[in-house]
Amino acid sequence: MKKNSTKTLPQALPAGYADWLAALKTDIAHARQRAALAVNAELVQLYGRIGREILARQQAQGWGAKVIDRLARDLQDAFPDMRGWSSSNLKYMRFFAQHCADGRFGQQTADQLPWFHVVTLLTKLDEPVQREWYATQAVQQGWSRTTLELHIRNRLHQRQGAAVTNFEARLPSPQSALARETLKDPYLFDFLGLGDEAHEREIESGLVRHITRFLLELGAGFAFVGRQFRLEVAGDEFFIDLLFYHTRLKCYVVVELKAGAFKPEHAGQLNFYLAAIDAQVKACDDRPTIGLLLCRQQNRLVAEYALSGIDKPIGVAEYQLLRDLPEPLTGSLPSIEQIETELGDDLANEAT
Repeated sequence: MKKNSTKTLPQALPAGYADWLAALKTDIAHARQRAALAVNAELVQLYGRIGREILARQQAQGWGAKVIDRLARDLQDAFPDMRGWSSSNLKYMRFFAQHCADGRFGQQTADQLPWFHVVTLLTKLDEPVQREWYATQAVQQGWSRTTLELHIRNRLHQRQGAAVTNFEARLPSPQSALARETLKDPYLFDFLGLGDEAHEREIESGLVRHITRFLLELGAGFAFVGRQFRLEVAGDEFFIDLLFYHTRLKCYVVVELKAGAFKPEHAGQLNFYLAAIDAQVKACDDRPTIGLLLCRQQNRLVAEYALSGIDKPIGVAEYQLLRDLPEPLTGSLPSIEQIETELGDDLANEAT
Protein backbone atom coordinates (compact mmCIF):
# COMPACT_ATOMS: atom_id res chain seq x y z
CA MET A 1 0.00 0.00 0.00
CA LYS A 2 1.16 3.55 -0.72
CA LYS A 3 1.46 5.86 2.21
CA ASN A 4 -0.09 9.22 1.88
CA SER A 5 2.72 11.81 1.76
CA THR A 6 2.07 15.20 3.18
CA LYS A 7 4.05 18.32 2.37
CA THR A 8 4.87 20.81 5.07
CA LEU A 9 3.47 24.13 4.01
CA PRO A 10 5.36 27.31 4.87
CA GLN A 11 4.04 28.69 8.11
CA ALA A 12 2.38 32.02 7.72
CA LEU A 13 4.37 34.84 9.27
CA PRO A 14 2.68 36.78 12.03
CA ALA A 15 1.44 40.23 11.24
CA GLY A 16 4.16 42.85 11.45
CA TYR A 17 7.03 40.32 11.34
CA ALA A 18 8.61 41.76 8.17
CA ASP A 19 8.66 45.29 9.58
CA TRP A 20 10.07 44.02 12.89
CA LEU A 21 12.81 42.07 11.07
CA ALA A 22 13.74 45.14 9.02
CA ALA A 23 13.94 47.24 12.21
CA LEU A 24 16.13 44.60 13.88
CA LYS A 25 18.50 44.54 10.89
CA THR A 26 18.83 48.31 11.02
CA ASP A 27 19.44 48.25 14.77
CA ILE A 28 22.10 45.52 14.44
CA ALA A 29 23.83 47.36 11.60
CA HIS A 30 23.91 50.57 13.61
CA ALA A 31 25.24 48.74 16.68
CA ARG A 32 28.03 47.19 14.59
CA GLN A 33 28.88 50.61 13.20
CA ARG A 34 28.96 52.14 16.69
CA ALA A 35 31.19 49.31 17.90
CA ALA A 36 33.59 49.82 14.99
CA LEU A 37 33.70 53.57 15.67
CA ALA A 38 34.35 52.93 19.36
CA VAL A 39 37.23 50.57 18.54
CA ASN A 40 38.68 53.11 16.12
CA ALA A 41 38.37 55.93 18.66
CA GLU A 42 40.16 53.84 21.30
CA LEU A 43 42.94 53.00 18.82
CA VAL A 44 43.53 56.65 17.85
CA GLN A 45 43.54 57.65 21.52
CA LEU A 46 46.05 54.86 22.26
CA TYR A 47 48.30 56.04 19.44
CA GLY A 48 48.09 59.55 20.83
CA ARG A 49 49.17 58.37 24.29
CA ILE A 50 52.07 56.38 22.82
CA GLY A 51 53.11 59.38 20.76
CA ARG A 52 53.10 61.62 23.84
CA GLU A 53 55.18 59.03 25.75
CA ILE A 54 57.74 58.90 22.93
CA LEU A 55 57.82 62.68 22.71
CA ALA A 56 58.30 63.10 26.47
CA ARG A 57 61.12 60.56 26.62
CA GLN A 58 62.79 62.01 23.58
CA GLN A 59 62.76 65.46 25.13
CA ALA A 60 63.86 64.23 28.57
CA GLN A 61 66.35 61.54 27.58
CA GLY A 62 67.44 62.37 24.04
CA TRP A 63 65.82 59.37 22.37
CA GLY A 64 66.45 59.05 18.66
CA ALA A 65 65.35 56.92 15.72
CA LYS A 66 67.28 53.81 16.82
CA VAL A 67 65.32 53.59 20.05
CA ILE A 68 62.09 53.90 18.07
CA ASP A 69 63.24 51.07 15.79
CA ARG A 70 63.97 48.88 18.84
CA LEU A 71 60.59 49.73 20.37
CA ALA A 72 58.87 48.74 17.12
CA ARG A 73 60.54 45.32 17.13
CA ASP A 74 59.70 44.72 20.80
CA LEU A 75 56.04 45.67 20.34
CA GLN A 76 55.76 43.49 17.22
CA ASP A 77 57.16 40.57 19.22
CA ALA A 78 54.79 41.24 22.13
CA PHE A 79 51.68 41.68 19.96
CA PRO A 80 52.23 39.61 16.77
CA ASP A 81 48.51 39.57 15.98
CA MET A 82 48.24 43.37 15.91
CA ARG A 83 49.21 45.66 13.10
CA GLY A 84 50.47 49.20 13.55
CA TRP A 85 53.76 48.65 15.38
CA SER A 86 56.09 49.48 12.51
CA SER A 87 58.83 51.99 13.12
CA SER A 88 57.30 54.45 10.66
CA ASN A 89 53.88 54.24 12.36
CA LEU A 90 55.45 54.91 15.77
CA LYS A 91 57.04 58.00 14.27
CA TYR A 92 53.63 59.06 12.98
CA MET A 93 52.29 58.65 16.52
CA ARG A 94 55.01 60.96 17.79
CA PHE A 95 54.25 63.42 14.98
CA PHE A 96 50.55 63.27 15.91
CA ALA A 97 51.36 64.05 19.55
CA GLN A 98 53.53 66.97 18.52
CA HIS A 99 51.10 68.59 16.09
CA CYS A 100 47.77 67.54 17.62
CA ALA A 101 48.59 67.59 21.33
CA ASP A 102 44.97 67.71 22.51
CA GLY A 103 43.83 65.03 20.04
CA ARG A 104 41.78 67.52 18.03
CA PHE A 105 41.89 69.28 14.69
CA GLY A 106 40.38 72.52 15.94
CA GLN A 107 36.82 71.62 16.95
CA GLN A 108 36.97 68.22 15.24
CA THR A 109 38.18 65.33 17.39
CA ALA A 110 40.77 63.20 15.64
CA ASP A 111 39.40 59.94 17.05
CA GLN A 112 36.34 60.18 14.80
CA LEU A 113 38.64 59.52 11.85
CA PRO A 114 40.52 56.33 10.91
CA TRP A 115 44.18 56.52 11.89
CA PHE A 116 45.60 56.90 8.39
CA HIS A 117 43.13 59.70 7.68
CA VAL A 118 44.79 61.42 10.64
CA VAL A 119 48.24 60.70 9.18
CA THR A 120 47.14 62.09 5.80
CA LEU A 121 45.90 65.32 7.38
CA LEU A 122 49.16 65.73 9.31
CA THR A 123 51.52 64.97 6.44
CA LYS A 124 49.67 66.56 3.50
CA LEU A 125 48.63 69.84 5.11
CA ASP A 126 50.66 72.44 6.96
CA GLU A 127 47.93 74.84 8.09
CA PRO A 128 45.85 73.91 11.18
CA VAL A 129 42.78 75.68 9.75
CA GLN A 130 42.93 73.55 6.60
CA ARG A 131 43.42 70.39 8.63
CA GLU A 132 40.30 71.19 10.64
CA TRP A 133 38.27 71.90 7.49
CA TYR A 134 39.23 68.63 5.79
CA ALA A 135 38.85 66.64 9.02
CA THR A 136 35.31 67.97 9.49
CA GLN A 137 34.37 67.27 5.87
CA ALA A 138 35.84 63.76 6.03
CA VAL A 139 33.74 62.95 9.11
CA GLN A 140 30.54 64.50 7.77
CA GLN A 141 30.85 63.08 4.25
CA GLY A 142 32.35 59.70 5.17
CA TRP A 143 35.30 60.13 2.81
CA SER A 144 37.68 57.25 2.22
CA ARG A 145 41.39 58.00 2.56
CA THR A 146 41.72 57.99 -1.24
CA THR A 147 38.92 60.55 -1.53
CA LEU A 148 40.46 62.67 1.22
CA GLU A 149 43.83 62.66 -0.55
CA LEU A 150 42.16 63.53 -3.87
CA HIS A 151 40.30 66.50 -2.39
CA ILE A 152 43.45 67.77 -0.69
CA ARG A 153 45.39 67.48 -3.96
CA ASN A 154 42.60 69.31 -5.81
CA ARG A 155 42.44 72.13 -3.24
CA LEU A 156 38.77 71.59 -2.47
CA HIS A 157 38.85 74.06 0.43
CA GLN A 158 39.64 76.87 -2.03
CA ARG A 159 36.86 75.92 -4.47
CA GLN A 160 33.95 74.86 -2.24
CA GLY A 161 31.17 77.45 -2.12
CA ALA A 162 33.00 79.76 -4.54
CA ALA A 163 30.51 79.76 -7.46
CA VAL A 164 28.60 82.92 -8.33
CA THR A 165 24.95 82.38 -7.29
CA ASN A 166 21.73 84.22 -6.59
CA PHE A 167 20.72 81.64 -3.96
CA GLU A 168 20.54 84.11 -1.08
CA ALA A 169 17.84 86.10 -2.90
CA ARG A 170 16.01 83.14 -4.46
CA LEU A 171 16.07 80.43 -1.77
CA PRO A 172 14.94 80.49 1.85
CA SER A 173 17.45 80.15 4.66
CA PRO A 174 19.08 77.75 5.56
CA GLN A 175 18.61 76.04 2.19
CA SER A 176 20.33 78.95 0.42
CA ALA A 177 23.52 78.51 2.47
CA LEU A 178 23.54 74.74 2.01
CA ALA A 179 22.96 75.10 -1.74
CA ARG A 180 25.76 77.66 -2.04
CA GLU A 181 28.20 75.36 -0.20
CA THR A 182 27.16 72.50 -2.49
CA LEU A 183 28.64 74.25 -5.55
CA LYS A 184 32.29 75.00 -6.22
CA ASP A 185 34.39 77.03 -8.63
CA PRO A 186 36.22 75.88 -10.65
CA TYR A 187 35.24 72.28 -11.33
CA LEU A 188 38.10 70.03 -12.37
CA PHE A 189 37.41 67.74 -15.31
CA ASP A 190 41.04 66.85 -16.05
CA PHE A 191 40.11 63.17 -15.65
CA LEU A 192 38.39 63.32 -19.07
CA GLY A 193 41.66 63.50 -20.99
CA LEU A 194 40.29 66.27 -23.24
CA GLY A 195 42.00 69.44 -24.39
CA ASP A 196 40.63 72.98 -24.39
CA GLU A 197 39.46 72.53 -28.00
CA ALA A 198 36.80 69.97 -26.94
CA HIS A 199 33.19 70.70 -27.84
CA GLU A 200 30.23 70.66 -25.44
CA ARG A 201 28.93 67.28 -26.63
CA GLU A 202 32.37 65.68 -26.23
CA ILE A 203 32.62 66.99 -22.67
CA GLU A 204 29.09 65.87 -21.87
CA SER A 205 29.76 62.37 -23.26
CA GLY A 206 32.98 62.14 -21.30
CA LEU A 207 31.31 63.13 -18.04
CA VAL A 208 28.67 60.43 -18.50
CA ARG A 209 31.34 57.82 -19.33
CA HIS A 210 33.21 58.80 -16.17
CA ILE A 211 30.06 59.29 -14.10
CA THR A 212 31.60 57.94 -10.88
CA ARG A 213 34.49 60.41 -11.08
CA PHE A 214 32.10 63.18 -12.12
CA LEU A 215 29.84 62.54 -9.13
CA LEU A 216 32.87 62.62 -6.84
CA GLU A 217 33.83 66.02 -8.24
CA LEU A 218 30.25 67.31 -7.90
CA GLY A 219 30.22 66.26 -4.24
CA ALA A 220 28.06 64.26 -1.86
CA GLY A 221 24.33 64.05 -2.48
CA PHE A 222 24.19 64.19 -6.28
CA ALA A 223 22.26 61.37 -7.97
CA PHE A 224 22.39 61.14 -11.77
CA VAL A 225 18.97 61.25 -13.48
CA GLY A 226 19.76 61.55 -17.17
CA ARG A 227 21.59 63.08 -20.09
CA GLN A 228 19.86 65.14 -22.79
CA PHE A 229 16.72 65.01 -20.65
CA ARG A 230 13.74 65.72 -22.90
CA LEU A 231 11.19 68.41 -22.15
CA GLU A 232 8.16 69.29 -24.28
CA VAL A 233 6.65 72.73 -23.98
CA ALA A 234 3.75 73.76 -26.20
CA GLY A 235 4.71 71.15 -28.80
CA ASP A 236 8.38 72.13 -28.93
CA GLU A 237 11.17 69.83 -27.72
CA PHE A 238 14.00 70.95 -25.46
CA PHE A 239 16.90 68.88 -24.12
CA ILE A 240 18.70 69.50 -20.83
CA ASP A 241 22.39 68.59 -20.91
CA LEU A 242 22.49 66.80 -17.53
CA LEU A 243 19.85 66.35 -14.85
CA PHE A 244 20.57 65.35 -11.25
CA TYR A 245 18.66 65.03 -8.01
CA HIS A 246 20.32 66.19 -4.79
CA THR A 247 19.38 64.03 -1.84
CA ARG A 248 20.31 66.58 0.85
CA LEU A 249 18.83 69.62 -0.86
CA LYS A 250 15.75 67.55 -1.84
CA CYS A 251 15.59 69.11 -5.29
CA TYR A 252 16.46 68.58 -8.94
CA VAL A 253 19.67 70.15 -10.25
CA VAL A 254 19.92 71.11 -13.93
CA VAL A 255 23.49 71.28 -15.26
CA GLU A 256 24.19 73.07 -18.53
CA LEU A 257 27.61 72.97 -20.22
CA LYS A 258 29.05 75.77 -22.34
CA ALA A 259 32.28 75.30 -24.28
CA GLY A 260 32.99 79.04 -24.29
CA ALA A 261 32.80 82.02 -21.98
CA PHE A 262 29.72 82.88 -19.95
CA LYS A 263 27.13 85.07 -21.66
CA PRO A 264 24.11 86.66 -19.96
CA GLU A 265 21.71 84.90 -22.34
CA HIS A 266 22.90 81.53 -20.96
CA ALA A 267 21.24 82.40 -17.65
CA GLY A 268 17.95 83.12 -19.41
CA GLN A 269 18.00 79.74 -21.16
CA LEU A 270 18.72 77.92 -17.90
CA ASN A 271 15.98 79.89 -16.15
CA PHE A 272 13.52 78.53 -18.72
CA TYR A 273 14.67 74.94 -18.12
CA LEU A 274 14.24 75.34 -14.36
CA ALA A 275 10.72 76.65 -14.81
CA ALA A 276 9.86 73.67 -17.03
CA ILE A 277 11.31 71.13 -14.56
CA ASP A 278 9.41 72.76 -11.70
CA ALA A 279 6.18 72.59 -13.69
CA GLN A 280 6.53 69.14 -15.26
CA VAL A 281 8.91 67.02 -13.17
CA LYS A 282 9.20 68.35 -9.62
CA ALA A 283 6.97 66.61 -7.08
CA CYS A 284 4.91 68.60 -4.62
CA ASP A 285 7.29 67.77 -1.76
CA ASP A 286 10.46 68.59 -3.74
CA ARG A 287 12.14 71.92 -3.16
CA PRO A 288 12.64 74.39 -6.03
CA THR A 289 14.94 73.17 -8.78
CA ILE A 290 18.34 74.85 -8.96
CA GLY A 291 20.60 75.33 -11.96
CA LEU A 292 24.35 75.09 -12.45
CA LEU A 293 25.84 76.72 -15.52
CA LEU A 294 29.35 75.42 -16.26
CA CYS A 295 31.40 77.60 -18.60
CA ARG A 296 34.99 77.58 -19.81
CA GLN A 297 35.46 81.12 -18.51
CA GLN A 298 33.32 83.53 -16.57
CA ASN A 299 33.50 87.15 -15.53
CA ARG A 300 32.18 87.21 -11.96
CA LEU A 301 30.75 90.73 -12.21
CA VAL A 302 28.94 89.95 -15.49
CA ALA A 303 27.57 86.75 -13.94
CA GLU A 304 26.38 88.61 -10.82
CA TYR A 305 24.57 91.21 -12.94
CA ALA A 306 23.00 88.50 -15.12
CA LEU A 307 21.74 86.46 -12.16
CA SER A 308 20.34 89.47 -10.31
CA GLY A 309 17.45 89.64 -12.77
CA ILE A 310 16.75 85.90 -12.89
CA ASP A 311 13.75 84.44 -11.04
CA LYS A 312 15.13 80.93 -10.46
CA PRO A 313 18.11 79.90 -8.25
CA ILE A 314 21.19 79.56 -10.47
CA GLY A 315 24.92 79.18 -9.91
CA VAL A 316 27.65 79.95 -12.45
CA ALA A 317 31.09 78.33 -12.30
CA GLU A 318 34.06 77.61 -14.51
CA TYR A 319 35.40 74.18 -15.34
CA GLN A 320 38.93 73.14 -16.25
CA LEU A 321 39.76 70.40 -18.73
CA LEU A 322 43.48 70.92 -18.17
CA ARG A 323 44.60 71.55 -14.62
CA ASP A 324 45.32 75.20 -13.86
CA LEU A 325 45.34 74.78 -10.09
CA PRO A 326 48.91 74.34 -8.89
CA GLU A 327 49.74 70.92 -7.50
CA PRO A 328 50.68 71.00 -3.81
CA LEU A 329 54.46 71.01 -3.53
CA THR A 330 55.64 67.66 -2.22
CA GLY A 331 58.72 69.31 -0.78
CA SER A 332 56.62 71.53 1.48
CA LEU A 333 55.01 68.54 3.17
CA PRO A 334 56.73 66.58 5.93
CA SER A 335 57.91 63.18 4.70
CA ILE A 336 58.63 60.23 6.93
CA GLU A 337 62.35 61.07 6.55
CA GLN A 338 61.69 64.58 7.87
CA ILE A 339 59.69 63.12 10.74
CA GLU A 340 62.60 60.83 11.54
CA THR A 341 64.94 63.82 11.55
CA GLU A 342 62.70 65.59 14.06
CA LEU A 343 63.04 62.64 16.44
CA GLY A 344 66.56 63.76 17.23
CA ASP A 345 68.49 66.88 16.35
CA ASP A 346 71.71 64.93 16.38
CA LEU A 347 71.45 61.28 15.41
CA ALA A 348 75.05 60.80 16.32
CA ASN A 349 74.10 61.34 19.97
CA GLU A 350 71.22 58.87 19.96
CA ALA A 351 70.57 56.87 23.07
CA THR A 352 70.75 53.10 22.59
